[in-house]
Amino acid sequence: MTRVVVAGSANMDLVGLAPSLPRPGETVLGDDFVMMPGGKGSNQAIAAALAGAETTFLGAIGSDSFGVTLNARLAASGVSVDLVRTSYGSSGVAVIMVDRAGENSILVSPGANRSFTDLTAAETAAIAAADVLLCQQEIPMSTVLAALRAGRAGGTRTILNAAPVRELPPELLGEVDLLVVNETEARGITGRSEPDMASLLALVSRVVLTLGGGGSRFAERDGRDVHVPAFTVDVADTTAAGDAFTGALAVAWGEGRDLVDAVRWANAAGAACVRRVGASSALPERNDIEALYAH
Repeated sequence: MTRVVVAGSANMDLVGLAPSLPRPGETVLGDDFVMMPGGKGSNQAIAAALAGAETTFLGAIGSDSFGVTLNARLAASGVSVDLVRTSYGSSGVAVIMVDRAGENSILVSPGANRSFTDLTAAETAAIAAADVLLCQQEIPMSTVLAALRAGRAGGTRTILNAAPVRELPPELLGEVDLLVVNETEARGITGRSEPDMASLLALVSRVVLTLGGGGSRFAERDGRDVHVPAFTVDVADTTAAGDAFTGALAVAWGEGRDLVDAVRWANAAGAACVRRVGASSALPERNDIEALYAH
């Protein structure tokens, strides 16, 4: 079985559903409210586990009731939590607003995620023993760099989902085998008004650019540049689609699939996810991914 290690954030998602997203200064009467475990790291770890990988999560949760729930959700989804840290204080929290078209707006308060620093020997060993390491940017960048370096030193394939957009030091980019970004993140990284694959490939050797309903684009330096179409489904909520995609991509690449095929399989995961409302609760299992991928 493919082994995936995810080093990242865990948050409690507070999700409000409304006819439209409020403008600055505006109050909107909502349709419903749900509370569920989330965070890009936690979501991607659960996505990888549900997609069929032996998955270990590295991160920090708070000593509050949210932390208990976050840990339980990871474990119930088949993710190893043996190395998860507990930090005194509050867990990370994300306040998410979703409109009836499935669009969302998100505010994240990091909480315990800020305390995830200085990798332990056990965490470094777990990364080195994995087939794929997957990182995001909701934890301290020094930890992201340390994890990527541990992956590179151990011969582990490294994926960076550069979300949210932050400055990417050259020494960090040098440890990345595959960069995954959406159009907004690509613009933020390159400083260009439109996503520019050439600029991204000047930074890393392989890039996956997600295009929402337009599918995805995979390119490698001095090699292929391929558009991979999306799967057509009815959209309920796009909140965790990117996490479903990235977690599944890590699994598919770890299983030895060609990256273009891995991206198509990940597209199926993202499409399966948007059919349901929520973050971790909407992430698809492997059979759901396979059912879409087969069409």
